Amino acid sequence: MEQITLTNAAHKHITNMLSDRKIPDHGLRVFVSGGGCSGMQYGMKIEADERELDTVFNHDGVKVFIDPTSMMYMDGSEIDYKDTLMGGGFSIDNPQAVASCGCGHSFRTTTSTGCGSAGCGA
Repeated sequence: MEQITLTNAAHKHITNMLSDRKIPDHGLRVFVSGGGCSGMQYGMKIEADERELDTVFNHDGVKVFIDPTSMMYMDGSEIDYKDTLMGGGFSIDNPQAVASCGCGHSFRTTTSTGCGSAGCGA
């Protein structure tokens, strides 16, 4: 079964973000695109609705949308949010990633060769 999970910190941050923007019915789109120092990179944005063929996860009222191609590279991943003195940000623990760069936003899997300039998803 395909799965993307959120930590409590990520859930709380997304809920607060949607509430602050007065769009509590929107969700978080997570996607993979070509680029970054390891060949592929993660992206996120807020969207109102799912797209055709999306997998939608509902985590206690927080919707996560992911397209089929991105799901191939992210199945089993956990999204976290860390708030530090240097600022906050999302991080993704992806069990399929065999290499990543120091920034944590770029990765490579055993089957990936990068997605090229057109991107994998979104």
